[in-house]
Amino acid sequence: MNRRPFDPQLLRRVPAARRDLAVLAVLGGLTALLVVAQATALATLLATAIDGRLHQAALAGFGAAVAARALVSWAQGTVAARVAATVKAALRADLLRAVGRHGPTWVAGQRAGQLATLAGRGLDALDPYFTGYLPQLVLSVTVPLAVLGRIVLADWSSALIIALTIPLIPVFGALLGWQAQAATERQWRRLSLLGGHFLDMVAGLPTLRAFGRARAQVDVVRRMADGHRQATMKTLRIAFLSALVLELVATLSVALVAVPVGIRLLGGGITLSTALLVLLLTPEAYLPLRAAGSRFHASMEGLTALDEALTLSAPPAAAAPAREPVPPPGGDGEIRFEGVTVAYERTTALRDVTLTIRPGERVAIIGPSGAGKTTLLGLLLGFVTPTAGRVTVAGVDLADVDLDAWRRQVAWVPQRAHLFAGSLADNIRLGAPNAADAALAGAVTDAALDEVVAGLPEGLATPLGERGHGLSSGQRQRVALARAFLRDAPLVLLDEPTARLDTASEAVVLAATRRLVAGRTALLVAHRPALLTDADRILRVEDGRVTELSRVPAGKVT
Repeated sequence: MNRRPFDPQLLRRVPAARRDLAVLAVLGGLTALLVVAQATALATLLATAIDGRLHQAALAGFGAAVAARALVSWAQGTVAARVAATVKAALRADLLRAVGRHGPTWVAGQRAGQLATLAGRGLDALDPYFTGYLPQLVLSVTVPLAVLGRIVLADWSSALIIALTIPLIPVFGALLGWQAQAATERQWRRLSLLGGHFLDMVAGLPTLRAFGRARAQVDVVRRMADGHRQATMKTLRIAFLSALVLELVATLSVALVAVPVGIRLLGGGITLSTALLVLLLTPEAYLPLRAAGSRFHASMEGLTALDEALTLSAPPAAAAPAREPVPPPGGDGEIRFEGVTVAYERTTALRDVTLTIRPGERVAIIGPSGAGKTTLLGLLLGFVTPTAGRVTVAGVDLADVDLDAWRRQVAWVPQRAHLFAGSLADNIRLGAPNAADAALAGAVTDAALDEVVAGLPEGLATPLGERGHGLSSGQRQRVALARAFLRDAPLVLLDEPTARLDTASEAVVLAATRRLVAGRTALLVAHRPALLTDADRILRVEDGRVTELSRVPAGKVT
């Protein structure tokens, strides 16, 4: 088939699955031996029963073989399910690591909805592959070989017919597999687009309702779902056709063996026990291939998701041997941007930026939307990698440091603070999960969050909804400031913390911001003049270039 039935990358990327896969191979070999033993015992039992005798040893052997096959089948299912769980957990962890490694820009480029669909529904579709197709793939190798070996010893002419007809099943399966692969990839693309669009629609539902476009978007989702349904039905039609063709080929192949055996038995050219053995074993030679072909189609969606997951979560290829990350510098060191350029696919965010930020300075950054202000902060957070130039802190290039350790030196307050479904205390402790209750209470006070906490039914233990549902924009911003206070980092990055706030909320947040940046190195992206009052320096970013201003004319912040 056009798609490989087993990707060797799995063994490299998920080493924990190697032992279970080896066990599956051993169980497949044991199953092949039991198939031969069961057929041999049954043939002997039937041959003697026709003569009016009961072959007790054959009966005991047949019963033992049946019981052993049942036990091995149960073991195969258990091991296959464990492999599936191990691989899915490992791939989901790899995807999360890839998200952390590439940062928010990469997530936006890949579309969060598509990544969520891949990590959830997509990888769950691997269950049919590991629990159904992969065990049958092992059996499709071991059982035909064992059957052929046994029939060669009993009747070489029948073995020759089987050896010549067995390849017909994978050949016809490959011909249909090419069509099934294209159909499955279309089905997966439609499912990914549907998941991404549905997530966008749910997130933007208030906007859609306000503009009277909610019903239109429902129709769009319905059309996309109908397209996915049609793609799924086309894939199923190919799968059913494949099953029909494989059954027909296998049945004709069995007939090619059975008819000559019957004629030879009538002519006395073969004994009854040998004829029974050949007739019992011949279907077993084709059965695993037929089952593997039919189950392959059920697992193709999972294989498509597996290919995408392996591609997206692959570690970056290094031209030179990877170096050990150096210990991060302190956040209170001198920050230097040395000829930094950041180019994206469609635009250049920063062009040859060179500037120095001294320890303890409070630097305000202004400029029009899309000029590159947030990109400057992204460079310091390690979310953005320079296309050219470098960023150093205390003389250490951030490209060489352990970014997780470096980020512990930074407190970040974004434009829109993201709160998670959980208690208010857990959301504040996000950057310092082991902080003492006294430190938490101090951060709440410093961020002017006391009144908000007092108004909640369970105080800091109050559970919040998704994205902080239940708090206003100003309250969510104060939660972000409380996180920064609790982090107590020497470097503070604030990305328009007063954006979209009313006058009263802005005043409270500004007062908390002044307390936060006192005695720390701070970069403040500002759209409002109030944030510039206490700045030591003001930088203007426009068209990707950074210039320093001596003052800002009234009303000319952006």
